[in-house]
Amino acid sequence: MPGPAGFFTRRWRAEVPMRVLFWRDMVLVGTLVNLLFTGGALAMAASGLSIALAAAVHFAPLPYNLFLVGAVWRLPASALHRWGALGWLALVTLV
Repeated sequence: MPGPAGFFTRRWRAEVPMRVLFWRDMVLVGTLVNLLFTGGALAMAASGLSIALAAAVHFAPLPYNLFLVGAVWRLPASALHRWGALGWLALVTLV
């Protein structure tokens, strides 16, 4: 199933190896997405735009982040991966 629906479906059905889901999708790509949105939010706040709008931009990736953490927990994973995913979620949400 190509396209975005296939991306999400394969991860939710645990059809992707943990090394791909955790390291590539979450740690690498997820962190970059969050850094881009946080940078945009900081630029918006610095330019005098509404703080509420900047906060909305900062938290826009949160559903994607929650999906990734949920997908990690659905895989038969080690406790290190599961708790690492929760730590990553806390870090990217607060930073």
